Amino acid sequence: MQPRADTTRLPFDPAAMERVLLPIDEARGLPNEAYTSDAFQAWERDRVIARTWFCIGFGRDVAAPGDAFPSDVLGIPLLMLRRYDGGIGVFHNVCSHRGAQLVTEPCSVKRRLRCPYHSWVYDLDGQLLATPHIGGPRINETAGFDKSAHGLKPVRSVVFWDMVFVNLSGDAEPFETFIAPLRERWADFDMGRIRHPGEVGSLKLTVDCNWKLAVENYCESYHLPSIHPGLNSYSKLEDHYHIEAEDHFSGQGSHAYTPLLVKDGPNLPCFPNLPARWDKAAEYTSLFPNLLLGIHRDHFFAIRLEPLGLDRTREHLEIYYVGDDSADATYQSVKEANLATWRTVFAEDVDVVQRMQRGRHSPGYDGGVFSPAMDGPTHCFHRWLAKRLLTA
Repeated sequence: MQPRADTTRLPFDPAAMERVLLPIDEARGLPNEAYTSDAFQAWERDRVIARTWFCIGFGRDVAAPGDAFPSDVLGIPLLMLRRYDGGIGVFHNVCSHRGAQLVTEPCSVKRRLRCPYHSWVYDLDGQLLATPHIGGPRINETAGFDKSAHGLKPVRSVVFWDMVFVNLSGDAEPFETFIAPLRERWADFDMGRIRHPGEVGSLKLTVDCNWKLAVENYCESYHLPSIHPGLNSYSKLEDHYHIEAEDHFSGQGSHAYTPLLVKDGPNLPCFPNLPARWDKAAEYTSLFPNLLLGIHRDHFFAIRLEPLGLDRTREHLEIYYVGDDSADATYQSVKEANLATWRTVFAEDVDVVQRMQRGRHSPGYDGGVFSPAMDGPTHCFHRWLAKRLLTA
């Protein structure tokens, strides 16, 4: 007979998580501690986020060989490095000697990475090259110390559609298994053609809410009439449909994607050979845990959610266009207008997600309920997390 788990040490009530898994018309949402408890956040990071694939940046963050980009997963410091063979390596961002953080700001380290504390030197593969004065003044070697055993600690990582994913635990399912449902859903799009336009394709927003509330808000269309009246004027609530890929992603699609960007401006280049169903369709999915993605016939975007704490999240938006021709100056004004449109849409969400964060401190709220007709994508995300919390 197996001993019973000691649930008194859990940072959540298992019964509350079980209620999340009920059919949508009976289910409750995630309890308040999922958004307000330090203990819950630590459990979530170590037992859920660390055991799956989590996006920490984009390939464009380390565009040139020798570029270094520090990132983190809720306090665990990581480092992306672009090698001279074009590949990207991810390492724990700490020196093997005394644990000093190696890089604190995006920079170029050329071909060598030097710890600012005692000047230990690493190459772009994380190999330890030099240990100045380790044996005493001007004695850079010491008997019995094997530099090859003390390089930077690598993190399992994959680059996909310019997004850099890591698996901290090292034992998540193969990335190809993880990404297959999304790849298959958007198989009509030749993603090898996506190109980033530079400054006109990037935007950052910092929001005072838990990262999960950003996911929940993004994946549903229920709030369009009240929060996005401009968008709802031409892509109405009734034009939308739900997307629910259990255990993978959820979101919404629109049958009325019609970009109204620049009067009499040129149409942006489109993905080639798309079926007719994509002429006016667009889809917006939350790839669990921390990516918000949008696909259209003429552009793709990704928003990386960077949790900065319990009640603070930075949203990194990167927009990609189609093919080398999209870089032509002819399209500059259209790309500027597209960025401005998305800036407006995403800014409209800020107040309501911050209101939800503040509301999670109320003892009068117990996870809320779901509309069976409108909240399926949000319930899908809640189920994803609740299952993993209970399994862990």
